[in-house]
Amino acid sequence: MTIYAAGVVCWREQDGKLEVALVHREVYKDWGFPKGKLDPGEQLPQTAVREVLEESGFKVRLGRKLGVINYQVGEGLDKEVHYWASKVTAKANAKQKFVPNKEIAEVEWVEAKEALTLLSYEHDQNLLQQVIQLHKAKELETRALIVLRHAQATIRSEWKAEEAKRPLLPAGKQQATDLIPLLAAFGPKRLITSPWLRCRDTIAPYAQARKQKLIERHQLTELGNKKRPVRTQDVVNDLLGTSKSGLICSHRPALPSILEPFAAMAPKDLRKEIEAGSTLNPAEFLVLRITLSAKPKVVGVERCSLTDIAS
Repeated sequence: MTIYAAGVVCWREQDGKLEVALVHREVYKDWGFPKGKLDPGEQLPQTAVREVLEESGFKVRLGRKLGVINYQVGEGLDKEVHYWASKVTAKANAKQKFVPNKEIAEVEWVEAKEALTLLSYEHDQNLLQQVIQLHKAKELETRALIVLRHAQATIRSEWKAEEAKRPLLPAGKQQATDLIPLLAAFGPKRLITSPWLRCRDTIAPYAQARKQKLIERHQLTELGNKKRPVRTQDVVNDLLGTSKSGLICSHRPALPSILEPFAAMAPKDLRKEIEAGSTLNPAEFLVLRITLSAKPKVVGVERCSLTDIAS
């Protein structure tokens, strides 16, 4: 049996110096990063965001993924902890609501180099070393651009009316609802979709829950992509030209066109992961991590699903 958990290295810049938030557990007399076990019905990104709020009082959206730590606990049980890095904004810091409790005695912002000596466990020290190196390379702060395939729709051969109006199945509607908290963990701001019903109805519940505008682009439809794939890529490039995090919801046949501009921005070791996104299952999505530099590049790729625990 494997125990799944998730955590976050929360960071900020203070007077030009990198600081991280550490939590102190009085019971164990240790210092570490906010983390906790997966709850039933959750996916790991949701767990990470929830645990940060519960243990530190910070409301965050996930930044780039740092990796996975494996070790044994108790009587030889395997534990697998997934970690992300998240910047705590000034607004989130000001709204922090933390009350010392039996589990967490205190939360402290500590300069990164000092935190290396304060952390109790080697695996946390290694995580922080990674964060320090990413910060030095100016690749720690990124924005998320998400490519989502619409949820499960009525089978094409069974639909006799207009293709643009082919609807989601009841299972697909449930997927659209289940996507809300998973997408919220990454917090995309600019939501762009194919106007065809199955795409719009996949992302509309999230847009409504977050009170965000839904932008329709006919270039993202199957027909629009088939006629002029270059115009489909123009939608991607327009999104890349903004400073906001974002999401594109489209159809399987359009995915190769949508992913091509991202692959062109990525190092060789990430291109195959991006190109493999053309095989996304219904309601599955890629999270592409884009640097904020003058010449942005893709520095991370996550494939997220409603069915995979370890996404």
